[in-house]
Amino acid sequence: MRVENLVQTTSALLNTNKTQSTEKSNGFKDILYSLMSETKDLRVRDQINNNLLASGQIDSLENVMIDMEKADIALQFTLQIRNKILDAYQEIMRMQI
Repeated sequence: MRVENLVQTTSALLNTNKTQSTEKSNGFKDILYSLMSETKDLRVRDQINNNLLASGQIDSLENVMIDMEKADIALQFTLQIRNKILDAYQEIMRMQI
């Protein structure tokens, strides 16, 4: 999945209707898992490209740099999502019953 798709998936998550059932296949857990797995896949592809570049098996530096930036942006995006989730959890824990 591309970084653009990660952004679209997350904005779809933020714009979901509150009346939707959590039992659907596109629940919060599934979207979050998909986001994390795609970030991991981009990072693995970046590491493979770096190894191939270091060994001289890749001539195209541009594609390696593009993949590296995609992995970096996806990681930063995932960390921001994690931070927002932690903030929401902490806010819920501060609520008085």
